[in-house]
Amino acid sequence: MHLRRLSALALLATAVPLAVWAAASQYPGHPHTVPEIVAADVMARDQALADDRFQGRGPGTVAGEAAAQWLADEMKRIGLKPGNHGSYFQNVPSVNIALDAAKSSLIFNTASGAVTPNFPEAAVYWTPQYATADVDVKKSPLVFVGYGVVAPEYHWNDYAGVDVKGKTVVILINDPGNEDANPDPAFFKGKAMTYYGRWTYKYEEAARQGAAAAIIVHETKPTAYGWQVVRNSNSGNKLWLQTGDKNLSMVPIQGWITLDTARDLFKRANLDYDQLKAAANKPGFKAVAMTGETLDVHAHSAFETLNTRNVIGIVPGTKHPDEVFLYTGHWDHLGVKPDVPGPDKIYNGAIDNGMGSASVLEIGEKFAAHPAERTIAIINWTLEEQGLLGSQYFAEHPVWPLNKIVGGVNLDGGLPHGHGKDLVLIGSGASELEDMLADILKTQNRVISPDPEPEKGGFYRSDHISLSRVGVPMLDPAGSSDLVIGGKEAATRIRDDYRTNHYHQPSDEFDPNWDISGVIDDLQALYALGDKLANSDRWPNWYKDNEFRAIRDKSMAGGK
Repeated sequence: MHLRRLSALALLATAVPLAVWAAASQYPGHPHTVPEIVAADVMARDQALADDRFQGRGPGTVAGEAAAQWLADEMKRIGLKPGNHGSYFQNVPSVNIALDAAKSSLIFNTASGAVTPNFPEAAVYWTPQYATADVDVKKSPLVFVGYGVVAPEYHWNDYAGVDVKGKTVVILINDPGNEDANPDPAFFKGKAMTYYGRWTYKYEEAARQGAAAAIIVHETKPTAYGWQVVRNSNSGNKLWLQTGDKNLSMVPIQGWITLDTARDLFKRANLDYDQLKAAANKPGFKAVAMTGETLDVHAHSAFETLNTRNVIGIVPGTKHPDEVFLYTGHWDHLGVKPDVPGPDKIYNGAIDNGMGSASVLEIGEKFAAHPAERTIAIINWTLEEQGLLGSQYFAEHPVWPLNKIVGGVNLDGGLPHGHGKDLVLIGSGASELEDMLADILKTQNRVISPDPEPEKGGFYRSDHISLSRVGVPMLDPAGSSDLVIGGKEAATRIRDDYRTNHYHQPSDEFDPNWDISGVIDDLQALYALGDKLANSDRWPNWYKDNEFRAIRDKSMAGGK
């Protein structure tokens, strides 16, 4: 959900053929629901999806794919039709890469001795490559490249004047200037994170520069989550979309280290971490060699193809069935992690994202009872926790032409709280969908609020971004920041408690005592938005200054 987006999976290692299922009776049954949007229905579906019997909904596992089947069966039960040419499923060809930590090693060689940070308490690492079981990096010199950003529009290039081919780049998370007391809104969007601040971008740019390894330094404030999230999300198996080159174009070794580990390495190289971080935030920064330090990594992994699926149901339009409005949310979570401390090893993901999956089904059930002129599609993505891969695959292999998708809403999470005075939109100020939603919220005596934590880059951390990047206008709602009872303080307390105590942890479990009246308010507004748009001939676009506007304009004009 929006509190990350550090995406990774803790899955069981064995891929499961889609045709092989245990008896359906061993999984939760389907609830009795009504066509209207009510809390009891959402709670019942969330409870089922977060049940231990689905084993944390790990894609490709028996129990995980049973959850996908449960969603398809639920779609059929409430009257949704198969959305992918007669099927409720879109297969997402993937590969599961399981690092064998016992047969792998990561060593920093320094003038004052070797540093072998504990895996996964002080460092996590992996390889995205799967051409061979063993990937090695040997005597790779370390170079500190600041934020690892090449952004011509901001006249910024952290790689200027340095050749990092075959070297290990050490990188800061987030954007330059992001932690300034009063960041310039015209410089990397000021307080709001850009895509350059995302960990995914850091690895992508390092690959373009020819680096042998890319290591990100973890700090809680600019990352927006604690080390436990990095550890839990990257010390298990990793999933990737299958590629023709078996990911050989990607950085051979990717990873994170703790701040304490980074400080130690900088000190051993006679460098001051804080001084260099300050320098990396100023124009003119030049990469700095961490003299005398090299990296040795041996990554031994098992890999196999993995069968997992997006789940797609539709309510066909009565007048324009070829024009489609989307409601989406990811069904997957982190599976089972046998080595996690404590007795509970199952990552149930009741909020993330059982709540989102249950919510889009609730909207779909109402549309099934009240079809619109345009088609309504309800999509549950797979592999969100591994880098938004299910939605990425859909964006690259859309079921409908992109210029026939009117727009959409992605629901990732949904913190349980009472009625709110507002509805937060992550990445607000982006598209004309917001104008329509603002009018609807007025009927609830509510308003749109911008992201209260734009520095965390939430807009780039959930599945809506996969559709946005190919031009489709998408909304990313995130509950209320100002509650009717308790105000902003109560909303902040609920958000911070979830982030600290439950996010990406086994304790993200269903609670029958939740008050989700605020979630229901949101769903009613979002249903009204889709109903209004699906019974019109409007084609909302991104605002003129938005980064996705040109892509959409080209798509609507018939370009690719």
